[in-house]
Amino acid sequence: MGLSPGGHEPVARLIWRKGGRSAWLYRVDLAKPKRKPTLAQELALDKAMAARQTYLLCMRRYFACLPLKTLGSRLECHDGTPADPSSYIAPPATHQLA
Repeated sequence: MGLSPGGHEPVARLIWRKGGRSAWLYRVDLAKPKRKPTLAQELALDKAMAARQTYLLCMRRYFACLPLKTLGSRLECHDGTPADPSSYIAPPATHQLA
């Protein structure tokens, strides 16, 4: 709904999975619209996501985070599965000055 609690206390708490998971419930009529991030915050977030989505050997930035910790490489290098061209952004072209 694009809302935040607005400084109000929760009115209830849902608990499930034998107490392993929980969520706080707030009153919608007291909620306020979420704050808009500043341009600097958006740039910092994009930089952090780029680090998780870019494979350094080919400099492709994928639209999803890469499983580098579990596989050690991107799936294309791990088992030979070709990457779908619509799943990544091509690396920037390198220009050579003459």
